[in-house]
Amino acid sequence: MKLSSTRIVTKDVTGLAQFYEKVTGIPPAGNADFVEFRTSGSILALCSQRAVNAHNVGAATPAANRSAILEFQVEDVDAERSRLQSAVREWVQEPTDQPWGNRSMLFRDPDGNLINFFTPVRR
Repeated sequence: MKLSSTRIVTKDVTGLAQFYEKVTGIPPAGNADFVEFRTSGSILALCSQRAVNAHNVGAATPAANRSAILEFQVEDVDAERSRLQSAVREWVQEPTDQPWGNRSMLFRDPDGNLINFFTPVRR
Protein backbone atom coordinates (compact mmCIF):
# COMPACT_ATOMS: atom_id res chain seq x y z
CA MET A 1 0.00 0.00 0.00
CA LYS A 2 1.17 3.53 -0.76
CA LEU A 3 -0.33 6.79 0.50
CA SER A 4 -0.46 8.75 -2.73
CA SER A 5 -1.99 12.05 -1.66
CA THR A 6 -3.72 14.13 0.95
CA ARG A 7 -6.62 16.29 -0.24
CA ILE A 8 -7.94 19.38 1.49
CA VAL A 9 -11.43 20.60 0.62
CA THR A 10 -11.75 24.38 0.58
CA LYS A 11 -14.10 27.14 -0.49
CA ASP A 12 -11.13 29.05 -2.00
CA VAL A 13 -8.84 26.82 -4.07
CA THR A 14 -7.02 29.79 -5.61
CA GLY A 15 -6.29 31.49 -2.28
CA LEU A 16 -5.23 28.29 -0.54
CA ALA A 17 -3.11 27.32 -3.56
CA GLN A 18 -1.27 30.65 -3.32
CA PHE A 19 -0.60 29.98 0.37
CA TYR A 20 0.74 26.44 -0.24
CA GLU A 21 2.84 27.62 -3.17
CA LYS A 22 4.51 30.09 -0.79
CA VAL A 23 4.87 27.43 1.94
CA THR A 24 6.21 24.64 -0.30
CA GLY A 25 7.89 26.58 -3.08
CA ILE A 26 6.10 24.28 -5.53
CA PRO A 27 3.83 25.75 -8.21
CA PRO A 28 0.34 24.22 -8.20
CA ALA A 29 -0.92 22.28 -11.21
CA GLY A 30 -4.65 22.22 -11.91
CA ASN A 31 -7.64 24.50 -12.18
CA ALA A 32 -10.12 26.48 -10.06
CA ASP A 33 -11.66 23.27 -8.64
CA PHE A 34 -8.60 21.07 -8.10
CA VAL A 35 -4.85 21.60 -7.81
CA GLU A 36 -1.92 19.41 -6.84
CA PHE A 37 1.46 20.07 -5.29
CA ARG A 38 3.78 17.19 -6.14
CA THR A 39 6.45 16.65 -3.48
CA SER A 40 9.17 14.00 -3.53
CA GLY A 41 7.11 11.66 -1.34
CA SER A 42 3.45 12.40 -2.00
CA ILE A 43 0.92 14.84 -3.40
CA LEU A 44 -0.91 17.57 -1.55
CA ALA A 45 -4.19 18.26 -3.36
CA LEU A 46 -6.70 21.06 -2.90
CA CYS A 47 -10.29 20.58 -4.03
CA SER A 48 -13.21 22.98 -4.14
CA GLN A 49 -16.37 22.48 -2.12
CA ARG A 50 -18.21 22.81 -5.44
CA ALA A 51 -16.38 19.75 -6.85
CA VAL A 52 -17.13 17.71 -3.73
CA ASN A 53 -20.80 18.67 -3.91
CA ALA A 54 -20.94 17.70 -7.59
CA HIS A 55 -19.52 14.22 -6.99
CA ASN A 56 -19.81 13.40 -3.27
CA VAL A 57 -22.46 15.66 -1.71
CA GLY A 58 -21.82 16.27 1.98
CA ALA A 59 -18.70 14.09 2.15
CA ALA A 60 -16.40 16.89 3.34
CA THR A 61 -16.73 20.29 4.99
CA PRO A 62 -14.13 23.01 4.33
CA ALA A 63 -12.27 24.66 7.20
CA ALA A 64 -13.56 22.13 9.74
CA ASN A 65 -10.41 20.06 10.41
CA ARG A 66 -9.13 19.94 13.97
CA SER A 67 -7.65 16.44 14.00
CA ALA A 68 -5.08 16.06 11.20
CA ILE A 69 -1.62 17.62 10.92
CA LEU A 70 0.19 18.04 7.60
CA GLU A 71 3.87 17.38 8.25
CA PHE A 72 6.75 18.56 6.09
CA GLN A 73 10.39 17.71 6.75
CA VAL A 74 12.52 20.76 5.98
CA GLU A 75 16.23 21.54 6.06
CA ASP A 76 16.07 24.32 8.68
CA VAL A 77 12.95 25.04 10.74
CA ASP A 78 14.27 28.38 11.96
CA ALA A 79 15.03 29.60 8.44
CA GLU A 80 11.54 28.52 7.34
CA ARG A 81 10.02 30.46 10.25
CA SER A 82 11.75 33.61 9.03
CA ARG A 83 10.83 32.95 5.39
CA LEU A 84 7.12 32.44 6.18
CA GLN A 85 6.75 35.32 8.67
CA SER A 86 4.52 37.39 6.38
CA ALA A 87 2.62 34.46 4.81
CA VAL A 88 1.34 32.81 8.01
CA ARG A 89 -1.41 34.49 10.02
CA GLU A 90 -1.61 32.00 12.90
CA TRP A 91 1.47 30.55 14.56
CA VAL A 92 0.63 27.73 16.99
CA GLN A 93 4.14 26.82 18.17
CA GLU A 94 7.42 28.60 17.58
CA PRO A 95 10.43 26.44 16.61
CA THR A 96 11.01 24.08 19.52
CA ASP A 97 13.27 21.09 20.17
CA GLN A 98 11.04 18.07 20.78
CA PRO A 99 11.99 15.17 23.09
CA TRP A 100 11.74 12.67 20.19
CA GLY A 101 14.61 14.38 18.31
CA ASN A 102 12.96 16.88 15.98
CA ARG A 103 12.97 20.64 15.96
CA SER A 104 9.49 21.64 14.87
CA MET A 105 7.04 24.50 14.51
CA LEU A 106 3.28 24.50 14.04
CA PHE A 107 1.11 26.95 12.14
CA ARG A 108 -2.29 27.06 10.45
CA ASP A 109 -3.17 27.58 6.81
CA PRO A 110 -5.90 30.11 5.91
CA ASP A 111 -8.59 27.40 6.38
CA GLY A 112 -7.29 26.50 9.85
CA ASN A 113 -5.54 23.23 8.93
CA LEU A 114 -2.53 22.54 11.15
CA ILE A 115 0.92 22.30 9.55
CA ASN A 116 4.11 21.01 11.16
CA PHE A 117 7.51 21.85 9.73
CA PHE A 118 10.23 19.73 11.33
CA THR A 119 13.93 19.06 11.07
CA PRO A 120 15.61 16.07 12.70
CA VAL A 121 18.09 17.43 15.25
CA ARG A 122 21.62 16.35 14.50
CA ARG A 123 23.46 15.45 17.66
